[in-house]
Amino acid sequence: MTQTTNALTVQLLEWISKQPRSYEETLDAWRTSCPRLSIWEDACIDGLIEYAPGGRILAVSPKGKLLLESVYRQSDFVGRQGVGAPDEIAYRVAHQKLNK
Repeated sequence: MTQTTNALTVQLLEWISKQPRSYEETLDAWRTSCPRLSIWEDACIDGLIEYAPGGRILAVSPKGKLLLESVYRQSDFVGRQGVGAPDEIAYRVAHQKLNK
């Protein structure tokens, strides 16, 4: 993963966590045909997003919440109303801890 995709993954999780999002709304905003920026697909594969089968409302999974908290803690990044870009090292450390 690159710094751009890491920051975009955090941005996606922040976006979903701010208010309930529908599956359709999320796909419209985040799905891409570019194989190098598969933010939505990667977040689903990594278990960072959840929704009930047949459900249409998405949520950040417990694993996704831990990733966000860890990224903020590692980088001393404070979430705010906008979106931020945590640094690369903080993201990698947080992601590695979750995947152990």
